[in-house]
Parts: sequence; C-alpha cells; structure tokens
Amino acid sequence: MPALYVFDAYGTLFDVHAAVNRHAGKIGPDAARFSQVWRAKQLEYSWVLGLCGRYEPFWRLTERALDYAFESFPAVDPSLRASLLDAYRALDAYPEAPAALERLRAGGAMTAVLSNGDAAMLNDAVTSAGLGPLLDAALSVEEAGVFKTHPRAYALVTERFGVNAGEIAFVSSNRWDVAGAAAFGFAAIWLNRAGAPDEYRDLAPRRVIATLQEL
Repeated sequence: MPALYVFDAYGTLFDVHAAVNRHAGKIGPDAARFSQVWRAKQLEYSWVLGLCGRYEPFWRLTERALDYAFESFPAVDPSLRASLLDAYRALDAYPEAPAALERLRAGGAMTAVLSNGDAAMLNDAVTSAGLGPLLDAALSVEEAGVFKTHPRAYALVTERFGVNAGEIAFVSSNRWDVAGAAAFGFAAIWLNRAGAPDEYRDLAPRRVIATLQEL
C-alpha cells in the first residue's frame, strides 16, 4: 500500500459542475453546456499561462472563465455571476469521497490534496465539504508559482512529506493531470468516471478506476 495518497481537488474530490447545477433552473436549458465552457476555459487559461511562464491565482482564472461563459451564452442572466462564484467556493464533494479517504487512513496511509486552486479557494472548498479532518495536507500550486502539469507543482508533495515519488499514489479524474503525475514518477491512478478513451499512452496510469470506492 502506498505511504501517501494524493488527490487532485477539482473534478476528483469536488464536483466542478455543482455550482451551475445549484442554479440550473435560473440558467435555463443551456446550463450543462454553460458549465462545460466555464470549466474548459478555466483550464485553458492555466495551460496558456503556464506555457507563457506566467502565473495568476486560479480564482482569477475562474472568474475570467465565468465571464467568457456569460459572453458565450447571452441568454443567461449575468446577475447570476456572484451567486455562481459563491457556489464555486463551496462545491459539493462527490458522495463517495469522505468514505474513500477514511478507508485509506484506516489502512495506515496519509492523504493529501494537490490542486491548481490557490490556497484561499482550496481552503474554502475543503472546509465547506468537511474534508479537512481527513487530509494531512491541502497543497496549492500557488506555493510553486506554476500550474500542473509542471514538475515543480508535483514536487510540492515530495518536499512536504519527504517521500519518494514512487511511494506516492496520485489520483486524478483529469487525464492530463495523470500524465503529468506519471511523468514526475508518481504511481498515477486515473479516476475515469465517464469511461473516456485513453490519451497520452506513453504516460500511462498504474491503475484505472471508475469510482473512488475502488481505492
């Protein structure tokens, strides 16, 4: 059993579409697509900044991505902006997440989060979901000043815990994140909830699971 299990936050432990789902009735029939655009742009901005050698807090990118979504769907009421942002700071954890963390800790493993989210938004998410007592650390790439998949982001884990990369299981629902973790040397686990086709075959995960209950 790995000494440490590290989890991505957004999309892995926390449902990134929960914010829009809470207000889907007010958003209307475009709610699902609206949420997808918001998420896609949020990630795109982090990748572009990373390639440019720049860093901005993930919360700022989240705000900009939401503004882009509003511009893309002019029928959606822009007065919902504040409510959607408040909801994003308190996303729902996936129902199986607490039990999965409890089970790993009962088996003697340490558990942590490594997220692109800046420290303040990550703390809000962990606290609102009640996961704080189940984590040994909630690490933000803000400390490294670079987003995943840069190796310096993943190195925050080995530096914090003093554990070799090969002894660490890294769990993410984002295949690109799994590729970055595998390249760094983690025992990467892909949480493939949607049964998506594989990518980055030269950076394969050690395991593929469909739910956190399989850990």
